[in-house]
Amino acid sequence: MNILLLITSVFFILALGNAEEEKSGIGPKPKKHKAPKIKEDHHVLVLTSSNFARAVKENKYLLVKFYVALSAPSQTVKEEFSIAAAQLKEEAADVRFGQVDITAEKSLGKEFEIKEFPTFKLFVNGDRKHPTDCKGFRTASAFVTWINRRMGPSAMLINSTDHYESFIRSDEVSVVAFLKDPGSSFTEHFSEAARDAPDFPFGLVTNEDVLLHVGITQNMVAVYKRDKPVHYLISEEEIESKVDLIRLIRTYVMDVVTEYNLETSVTIFDVPISNHILLFASKRSEQYSAMYESFESAALEYRGKIVFVFVDTNETRNGRIFEYFRITEVDVPAIRILNLTSDMKYRMPADDVTFENIRSFCQSYMDGKAKPQRDSEDIPKDWDKNPVKVLVGKNFNKVAFNKSSNAFVMFYAPWSKPCKELFPVWEELGRRYLSNGNVTIAKIDCTANDVQLMVLDRYPHFRFFPAGSDTKSVRYTGKKTIEAFTEFLEYEMSSLNMEEEETSSRETSSEDNEKQVKEEL
Repeated sequence: MNILLLITSVFFILALGNAEEEKSGIGPKPKKHKAPKIKEDHHVLVLTSSNFARAVKENKYLLVKFYVALSAPSQTVKEEFSIAAAQLKEEAADVRFGQVDITAEKSLGKEFEIKEFPTFKLFVNGDRKHPTDCKGFRTASAFVTWINRRMGPSAMLINSTDHYESFIRSDEVSVVAFLKDPGSSFTEHFSEAARDAPDFPFGLVTNEDVLLHVGITQNMVAVYKRDKPVHYLISEEEIESKVDLIRLIRTYVMDVVTEYNLETSVTIFDVPISNHILLFASKRSEQYSAMYESFESAALEYRGKIVFVFVDTNETRNGRIFEYFRITEVDVPAIRILNLTSDMKYRMPADDVTFENIRSFCQSYMDGKAKPQRDSEDIPKDWDKNPVKVLVGKNFNKVAFNKSSNAFVMFYAPWSKPCKELFPVWEELGRRYLSNGNVTIAKIDCTANDVQLMVLDRYPHFRFFPAGSDTKSVRYTGKKTIEAFTEFLEYEMSSLNMEEEETSSRETSSEDNEKQVKEEL
């Protein structure tokens, strides 16, 4: 009994001691749960709904790529994005890159309203509500420069005439702001433009010696081209926002008239100006010099408002743009205006390519008086009898912008070999969804019909038109297989169903609240 009493007393004393230690904070503490490390793919964090919030919180700068695995543009940019991620992971501890496959993470795609693939958004200081869009970049160097300019000064401070002279010769194109009067929004607009246009080096001059050397007496931005003896000046009055400045910089980077080819096509569509006018003519024509001179004279007058493009009809590699505008040999010379926002085309009513006619056409368009070009075949009698519905200009809107049914449309050229090869696949897709009343599988010959929302892209191209919208559409850029088409369709339709369910839930909740209030009254 004495031994049992002794053992009991010892356990009691030990228990009492542990209790006192816990009260006083002394003694072993419970282990804190450590969250699992976020998986990486080539230095890029693989983000999901479960780890997204933690990634945003843990990284001061987090650039996220929202993508679809089957999207061709997503695949194209994948390697460059990984290279930039590896470089900045090494150079800047505060910066990480992440990626979200919205095919698997539909809720994140919906939260951030992802409509194009890939889409890039920068999250700063844990702010999930207000990410910054990162648009138009496809190279590792552009991603790195864009991020660096957002973390630090977006422009280099130029403090001497020697530095100024070397800076404007350092690259193909360079941009310099001369700040004479700091008491305005000029500096802010310039800094914001520098952050969003990483493809050019930006410099800032406040030094009096440099201002005197250049002869600048007021706030001004200069665009320098290394291979050109002249430079272009942009006054403060022309800059009401960073968008204005970027638009003017990209305008002056281009020639007054840009000749269309495979290299310049990217630059042409990179300029943030929706209005493009194109001259289709042969360089071998006897009238070529006179026509070009008239076109260039008009271009000088409308510079910054309309992009002027020359297309040589003798260049066989330009066939794609001839197809899009349906320019044939008998039409040449021809002038067309394209509005990139509305996808409307306009035909110059006059046949003679003179300065007066071009100027009159441009002014009519700018004043909203020009009438858009509209062509359409007749609606076939059996257009809706087969699994794939046949659309023309006259019935396109009725099907594509239907209030109750979605539409998935193939835009094709009848003579195109890739289109012909895809017709059986598209027919199979039509049969697969024949009994589904929520979606219409259709096709349209865009060499014979003008419709809204056409894109200057290789035939065939595809768009999904959600039910109930008069303007909305989603470009399809994935693989051209029955499996990929089906996966894309199912994703888009399931996203729409989620939106409808949430809307219905909110309406029901609102009705219930209203009913409860009435009952309480």
